[in-house]
Amino acid sequence: MTVVLATTALLLTAGCSSGGSPGPAGPGVPAGTGSTSPHSSSAGSAAPEPTPPAKGSVKVLRTVTEDLDTPWGLAPLPGGGLLVSSRDKGTITRIDEKTGAKTLLGDVAGVAPAGEGGLLGIALSPDYASDHMIYAYLTTASDNRIVRVLYDERKPAGEQLGAPDTIFKGIPKGVIHNGGRIAFGPDRMLYAGAGETGDRGLAQDRKSLGGKILRMTPEGEPAPGNPFPGSVVYSYGHRNVQGLAWDDKQRLWASEFGQDTWDELNQIKPGDNYGWPVVEGIGHNPKYHDPIFQWHTDEASPSGIAYAGGSIWMAALRGQRLWRIPLNGTKASAPPQAFLKDKYGRLRTVVSAGGDRLWLTTSETDGRGTPVKGDDRLLELEVK
Repeated sequence: MTVVLATTALLLTAGCSSGGSPGPAGPGVPAGTGSTSPHSSSAGSAAPEPTPPAKGSVKVLRTVTEDLDTPWGLAPLPGGGLLVSSRDKGTITRIDEKTGAKTLLGDVAGVAPAGEGGLLGIALSPDYASDHMIYAYLTTASDNRIVRVLYDERKPAGEQLGAPDTIFKGIPKGVIHNGGRIAFGPDRMLYAGAGETGDRGLAQDRKSLGGKILRMTPEGEPAPGNPFPGSVVYSYGHRNVQGLAWDDKQRLWASEFGQDTWDELNQIKPGDNYGWPVVEGIGHNPKYHDPIFQWHTDEASPSGIAYAGGSIWMAALRGQRLWRIPLNGTKASAPPQAFLKDKYGRLRTVVSAGGDRLWLTTSETDGRGTPVKGDDRLLELEVK
């Protein structure tokens, strides 16, 4: 089941590549090893970090449930169960992880699904045990925004969501490239991937919210320590970020859709410029932070990512596979491996289930797959 495609990935050191101009470095060719980023770490002064095995494995333990409709966001509940958002229906459903039974919580008011927009990422409040708040990134008739809703499971099914409280609005919307992934970091701040909506110039405009990773407080204010005073912008020069995850050293990683040539896995540093639209993939330009790896778009088109067992696990839509990228600090320790190729179709979201397990959702009903009854499902995986 393992497919090793080392020829499609590039092994880089952390931070920006130094020297030269964007060039035709092909698959499997290492980029420069220097770094000019002011936020890059110094590998020479740090103790070596444990390195996972170069080769890993994936075992599908079971199909938890199926017949899902455009599943997008996925959030495990602390007491058991998982919440899944439907992009096109604008609903949130609870899944019993033991039986696969589904319970509709209700609609998130204000969602206006169209193209790649709709009800996208969801995340639980860092104080969920006391406030029972669910955060959601959604497309409205005028913008993309982040809201929070109260989840009251004592109410009847279909009526368990309160009215949305908008904490942040004004993120540009489009038929494509709405971003949409949100996650609370180890610092209890809320991070969001915002796409550039197909308007390339937004990514390099620090006054625009498009083509950025945003960082804010749970109330939607610019987070303390952000690189640009008074701004929620955390990093820029992105095309369409749909994956956010932290490793065991609290370092942020993000997956990003390329246009026609290179998709990316990036290690995110506050204030850094990731190059789009000047650079797609590795540019060897010290002005821009190069990706850790790049893939041809037909092998990836990545959405969600998760961290487990010393590796980043990346769900690929067009590539219809799950990528494993083993890490050693802020660089990859071995070429990536592909699993589940063409077995379950398009893969949208992957989330840690604790230890060596992952939750994984498919995305065959998003308008670009080949849906049949039961095609969109939630899987439980064991990974190494």
